[in-house]
Amino acid sequence: MEERHQVLSGIHPILVGDLLAALDRLGHGEELVVADANFPAHGVGAPVVETPGLSSPAVVEAIRTVFPLDEYEAESVLLMRSEDAVRPPVQEALVAAASAPVDRVGELERFAFYERARGARLVVRTGEQRPYGNLVLRKGVVGEYRPAGAAR
Repeated sequence: MEERHQVLSGIHPILVGDLLAALDRLGHGEELVVADANFPAHGVGAPVVETPGLSSPAVVEAIRTVFPLDEYEAESVLLMRSEDAVRPPVQEALVAAASAPVDRVGELERFAFYERARGARLVVRTGEQRPYGNLVLRKGVVGEYRPAGAAR
């Protein structure tokens, strides 16, 4: 497992280095894929940030601490639909980690998900080993900065 360091106060310890910088570069309406270990992450054409040893839900939860979801059109979160159309536990955990309203969560058939991923601006490949541990997040508008005071 890759060693992680919490380097900034108030920033989730998973959000370090390349991942934090890549998230910062995304603009309103752009999409990122959080992918499981089996997803063809390097084949979709977007930059890939590796987070080995971490589950997809843990990475989504960390990302959502700095990443607002788009609330304007269509779904803000998209899952890869399982072959039997029943959400496996990993997807229930992903939906909870994304903290999105139920009506903002959609599903895409596997190959449609792959096609959608080709338009993503970033792929975050996790160490998630459970099948269907993938989702797309669409970035919303970042609100006004509110200082919290000096770091402690």
